[in-house]
Amino acid sequence: MITYLWPLLRPALFRFSPETAHNLTIKFMELRNGRPPYEDAPELAISLDSLGLAFSNPIGLAAGFDKDVRVPGAMRAMGFGFVEAGTVTPLPQDGNPLPRLFRLTKDRAVINRLGFNNKGHKAALANLGRAKTRGVSPIGINIGANKDSSDRVADYVAGIACFSDLADYFTVNISSPNTPGLRAMQGRDVLANLLHKITEARNEQRRRVPILLKIAPDLTEQDCEDIAQVALASGIEGLIISNTTISRPYGLHGKDMDQTGGLSGAPLFQLSTDILATMYRLTRGQLLLVGAGGVSSGANAYAKIRAGASLVQLYTALVYEGPGLVTRIKADLLKHLKRDGFQSVSDAIGADHR
Repeated sequence: MITYLWPLLRPALFRFSPETAHNLTIKFMELRNGRPPYEDAPELAISLDSLGLAFSNPIGLAAGFDKDVRVPGAMRAMGFGFVEAGTVTPLPQDGNPLPRLFRLTKDRAVINRLGFNNKGHKAALANLGRAKTRGVSPIGINIGANKDSSDRVADYVAGIACFSDLADYFTVNISSPNTPGLRAMQGRDVLANLLHKITEARNEQRRRVPILLKIAPDLTEQDCEDIAQVALASGIEGLIISNTTISRPYGLHGKDMDQTGGLSGAPLFQLSTDILATMYRLTRGQLLLVGAGGVSSGANAYAKIRAGASLVQLYTALVYEGPGLVTRIKADLLKHLKRDGFQSVSDAIGADHR
């Protein structure tokens, strides 16, 4: 029903500021948390031994939409194969001053400088517990550090300890451009220390929860080589490629195109996919890769998979395309797989490198 009404709902939502529209959407989706997960075509199913998880389809909701784990059941019912919630920090924080979220409608893009606004570990853990009681899975938890933290590594370790009993996987977010100095943690030595501490913390928990590292798209070749080498040596399970970009690709039209913050949406697609392909090559397919950035069609998702992604995430396209987007992407992805003679998603992973 919502899908059919979207042409009427979108103009109404777009009369509100982007953040108000988002908050209204979350409140509405909370009413749909009890709906059952979407049934998918068996050809879209994928089991990933490195994560110890099975997915009914490889299309996931990226972090940022559901910061406090409020609507994972509703998003699975919309058709996503998995949901990533967060970014969550140990203590609640308001984030950066308003306004901090901007639509670039003609570009099918968004600029945000939210700054990890969330209600903290305690609230997210309670919400995650309720979702797990309802049987919602897989749910990844994206962990971050408080802006004013005196020990950011300790904040990530605290996230591992807090959610290890319930999370299906962790994403370590050190690539948001909206927390000053955070991206410096992608540097070789700092990153090696961080990953050592969080894998050590993971090994002390009752459950061994897989860990993914989310990286920026604004990386040099040397940055990519350093991250690949550190990640391979660290014992983490994979990478998410990529976060938002601080670059502004040529041809943007939105009046807010020069706002400070991270750009997401269609203009990020090629940059993030190029970095994805680079990291697949550098890691020699030994790490699980999740492709994110600019996905708005089955063709986009298929390109990410062929470039080396086992899973794909999206968020910004929902702002413009509405709830029917996920179903359309899966149907289109299935057509691409069949056209090229692949029996499953797994068969197509990294096909461009073969």
